[in-house]
Amino acid sequence: MGINIEIEKNSNESNASMLRRFTKKVQGSGILPRVRSIRYSGRTLSPYKVKVQRLASIARKTEIEELIRMGKMADRNDAHNQQSRTPAKK
Repeated sequence: MGINIEIEKNSNESNASMLRRFTKKVQGSGILPRVRSIRYSGRTLSPYKVKVQRLASIARKTEIEELIRMGKMADRNDAHNQQSRTPAKK
């Protein structure tokens, strides 16, 4: 996927003009717009990874439900409702 752009310094050429030539060549190749367009896009997960994530999510949910049933963990809805029922302190 990598595209190499190579510039050699000509005789009697300043560093600034060589850098200018390099930037023009990079702009002309169209590398930067393509890289910037895909910069934050994530890859699609493989079916196996999706399956593993779903199984882990199901395992977490069942564990939390079991803890709530045993009384070791407060239900999220109950905790939220109790906070709204308590009078505000002045």
